[in-house]
Amino acid sequence: MCIRQDDRVTDRDAAASDDPILDPAAMRKHYRAEGLEEHDLAAHPMDQFTRWFEQAARAAADGMVYEPNAMVVATADAEGRPSSRTVLMKQYDTRGFVFYTNYDSRKAQDLAENPYVSLVFPWHAIARQVVVTGTARRTGRDETAAYFRTRPHGSQLGAWASTQSSVIYSRAELDASYAELSARYPEGEQVPVPPHWGGFRIAPQTVEFWQGRQNRLHDRLRYVADPDGTWHVERLSP
Repeated sequence: MCIRQDDRVTDRDAAASDDPILDPAAMRKHYRAEGLEEHDLAAHPMDQFTRWFEQAARAAADGMVYEPNAMVVATADAEGRPSSRTVLMKQYDTRGFVFYTNYDSRKAQDLAENPYVSLVFPWHAIARQVVVTGTARRTGRDETAAYFRTRPHGSQLGAWASTQSSVIYSRAELDASYAELSARYPEGEQVPVPPHWGGFRIAPQTVEFWQGRQNRLHDRLRYVADPDGTWHVERLSP
């Protein structure tokens, strides 16, 4: 299917721009959350992340935050062309943040060429973001297999059915692939771990904690890794 791009402004476009509900320039959220001070921070960024993630998870339980483990992953290929997408973080510890994907996908191909990556946890409902920069490495196969076994049966089949990021002719093609796999591995039968599927661990080099404040004077405190493995904190202007 080919979609023609047209930059002409139509009457419908003009009418939409006159509606303040639909006008991006008129969309404003006035943050009034408590501030973030240096003395409030944990010594290690992953300990601070644990504090905020637990609070985001509680907000999710109250219906305020949707999927607190969702993060935007930004990569760039060997020529520096960027791409980004939202994935789900499935593990984190002092070594970094882990997500799983098809190793033939666009993001995985980018990371094979250029291991530098940025993550954003967009907890808009509680006026917070966490922004991470670091480098990606594949997780070991044992770790990948252990996580794969925790996935629902259907998600395990999906890892085989989808040739992620490749062009397919129709949804029917994807559904047929899934149906064939479902017949081969019915519920209750073990699904093998795909050799082309696994995890990436992002080892952080910087971790910024962004707290929304009134009048767009937000608090931005960033941990930066020092060569000796320690961390120092710097405040960024909003």
